[in-house]
Amino acid sequence: MNMPILLQVNNLSKSFRIGRKWFNQKYFTALEPISFEVQAHHTLAIVGETGSGKSTLAKLLVGAELPSTGSIKLNGQTLQPGDFKQRCQHVRMIFQDSGTTLNPSLTIGQLLNEPLQINTKLNEEDRHCLIRETLQKVGLLAEHMNFYPHMFSGGQKQRISLARAIILQPQVIILDEALASLDPSLRSQMINLLLDLQEQMGLAYILISHNLGIVRHFSDKIMVLSKGQVVEMGDTAKILSRPKHQYTKKLILNQRFQLLHR
Repeated sequence: MNMPILLQVNNLSKSFRIGRKWFNQKYFTALEPISFEVQAHHTLAIVGETGSGKSTLAKLLVGAELPSTGSIKLNGQTLQPGDFKQRCQHVRMIFQDSGTTLNPSLTIGQLLNEPLQINTKLNEEDRHCLIRETLQKVGLLAEHMNFYPHMFSGGQKQRISLARAIILQPQVIILDEALASLDPSLRSQMINLLLDLQEQMGLAYILISHNLGIVRHFSDKIMVLSKGQVVEMGDTAKILSRPKHQYTKKLILNQRFQLLHR
């Protein structure tokens, strides 16, 4: 069954000016024009070595950087560069080191309350009710809203970050190496939780990862980036089993080599 397209990216690119001489300006292109779509209930994995353009693309999608060219559409509506409130509501991001993104001076309830106060008109009672429900949805307890970040393990902190990401009922979540720091057991639990939430909420995920094992298990489609260019894109299973581009083959061989020498 064809799922609705949530995210459409058309000819998106990013160049950075280098040097200070106005009469001899030079530019570094971090991301060549790129186009892709992500459907509801689907996951697009983005892979590539450091410097390939993965982080630049993520920043463009969440509005942290302004594009040099191109457009981003959510449900057919173009996202305006300065409309951060709309971005914040509909496109969320989870990072690798969740501990550094959680303010240690705030309780979990206060952390989750902030986006609700800014982006919704819910009263205090309704916000607290939604916070408790969201914590339970990610496998935590309602009373955890009164705890501080240092009282949780790394895996629990990642669940808190996930709760903060989904509390505004987003449509797209970017997972920027969000599973990399977890041990295999916790990683498996987190993947199952993400898949359950994707099914319940119709989410589209964009997975940025160096781990091709996670990519193979978790994603539907894959985009391979090299020096800001898409070198291969398509069905994950097909590309990882029968890669066509030499760069993709190199990534797969490098990962196999690393696994053999652990």
